[in-house]
Amino acid sequence: QVQLVESGGGSVQAGGSLRLSCAASRATDGLGCMGWFRQRQAAGKEREGVALIDHYGRTRYADSVKGRFTISRDNTKRTLYLQIHRLEPEDTAMYYCAARPRGCREYMDAQDFGYWGQGTQVTVSS
Repeated sequence: QVQLVESGGGSVQAGGSLRLSCAASRATDGLGCMGWFRQRQAAGKEREGVALIDHYGRTRYADSVKGRFTISRDNTKRTLYLQIHRLEPEDTAMYYCAARPRGCREYMDAQDFGYWGQGTQVTVSS
């Protein structure tokens, strides 16, 4: 078992930046895949994958965030990060940290992940 706690969300204007953090309760070396998902408030919006990183440091991004979001992990600090630049109103959502023991799959599916944080809200105003 591992508990995940996100932080770093907030309200920013379009074009701004944020860095989200996700602290794990135990060593992350054994977490083959960690990632960020987001869920918008609009009815019917599913939790969508934003970025993944495996234990080798290989990353994968949703097309909508490529070039603006950077995922990284520091196993010595047991922390996952998401650096976000050039925020857009469409990025407004609750952002969740997720982890799984096995490596990342080619696609981002929330159902593949068994460990989740409670989320941190990002709100972008135009």
